[in-house]
Amino acid sequence: MQLVNDARGSYDAPCCSPHPPHRSPLPMTFAERHGLWSPERQEAAERIAHLIESHALEVVRIGFPDQHGLMRGKTVVAGDAVKLLRTGVSITSSLLAKDTSNKTVLPIWSAGGAFGLGAFEGAGDLLMVPDPSTFSILPWADRTGWLLADLYAGDGMPVPLASRYVLARALERLHALGYGYVAGLEVELHVFKTVRNAIAPEDSGQPGAPPEVTLLTTGYQYLSELRFDQLEPALSLIRRQLVELGLPVRSVECEYGPSQCEFTFQAMDGMAAADTMVLFRSAVKQICSRNGLHATFMCRPRIPNVMSSGWHLHQSLIDTATGANAFMPAGDGEHLSAAGRHFLGGLVAHARAATLFTTPTINGYRRFRTNSLAPDRALWSRDNRGAMLRVLSGRDDPATRIENRIGEPAANPYLYLASQLYAGLDGIERRLDPGPPADRPYDTPAPPLPKSLAEAITVLRDDDFFRERMGATFIDYLLAIKQAEVARFDAEVTDWEHREYFEMF
Repeated sequence: MQLVNDARGSYDAPCCSPHPPHRSPLPMTFAERHGLWSPERQEAAERIAHLIESHALEVVRIGFPDQHGLMRGKTVVAGDAVKLLRTGVSITSSLLAKDTSNKTVLPIWSAGGAFGLGAFEGAGDLLMVPDPSTFSILPWADRTGWLLADLYAGDGMPVPLASRYVLARALERLHALGYGYVAGLEVELHVFKTVRNAIAPEDSGQPGAPPEVTLLTTGYQYLSELRFDQLEPALSLIRRQLVELGLPVRSVECEYGPSQCEFTFQAMDGMAAADTMVLFRSAVKQICSRNGLHATFMCRPRIPNVMSSGWHLHQSLIDTATGANAFMPAGDGEHLSAAGRHFLGGLVAHARAATLFTTPTINGYRRFRTNSLAPDRALWSRDNRGAMLRVLSGRDDPATRIENRIGEPAANPYLYLASQLYAGLDGIERRLDPGPPADRPYDTPAPPLPKSLAEAITVLRDDDFFRERMGATFIDYLLAIKQAEVARFDAEVTDWEHREYFEMF
């Protein structure tokens, strides 16, 4: 594109001039000035330019995952997208100060900003710098590309409160020890038919009213082919567009409850897994919305007879020197290698404090029930779905892994994965023992998981480990965001209270 512009500019000089016109060197862009540009990024930028032209794209969405793991961003005309890889795109810092209702709950009007981020003051600007390796073309949106970005301050420093940066730091610590991280996603959700979208003026608010929906299937028919066939028109619509988008879909399944399904994905490296999760959730909701459906990753919708949804995270480490699975046991009767066992020990030791990262919504704690295929205490077992940590392994089995069953589908994937990495690495560094496996996970004495978001906030606030690993500023920032959510909930008069007290007293 730049070559075309240069050729057009040359016509301004007299054709017989003996000297070429003087041109001042172009100023360095933000990415070049701060060492963010590289030959790999240049090559990726050239590929993006070719794709934009060959697919006649008109716009590109550039966004970042916020503190809740939701996509925020801007849509730019396609002709500017490649340039913006170098210059970045301005974004309002107050987006990092919002709770799940989109209310700004941090003091952006205080002198000096909040939590050490000066850009918070007066809702100043940050820069989204797109990662060209994430470029995709959205199958459901006409002539539209998509790019995931990282957040930077004006001085070129990464924004320490950005969740993608939190995971990047955890991965750097892991790589320094000679390991790579592999994650597999197993995500449950509900897909409903929309009866009425709540778009009347009185439905608007912070948050607005949810849509009215009806089920696509009834009854509790886990992996029923009949029920799957009823879900198939909606699930095939989603699956085809996810595959066209380039997401590594592995399976699509009919889950236990009515209108509930599950998507699983091929194993990926850590950052790719987190990026896939945010794009997957955003894509599914958009595809469904355009087709008269409503998809929700809310853990337990307030709809009669539906089941809770979980996000089971399968994880293992790779020895970067050999490429081998570092969790794989070498002997008969062993569940994990020494590294795998210590990693497991770290997950057990830090499970309570990590719950805010794995289950960050008030609703997510409705799932932790005894004898419910969801965990209620910090322990592990060998291939037992009642345990928080389920070990799947075998001698010389390259698929050996640890499945954490605590997560909810609404979790921020960058913080979920970062919490696992930091906890597991602490287990390796301190050679922690996870203890014996629990054959009866709901009857075995073990530390109970937090029963509410408020309790999870208290546990994390009192925990020194994640404060040291992720930084006190980030932990205090996240706690303030989540505490605002709890405060709004506590101030609400619920249906339960009205039903319990209105007539009686």
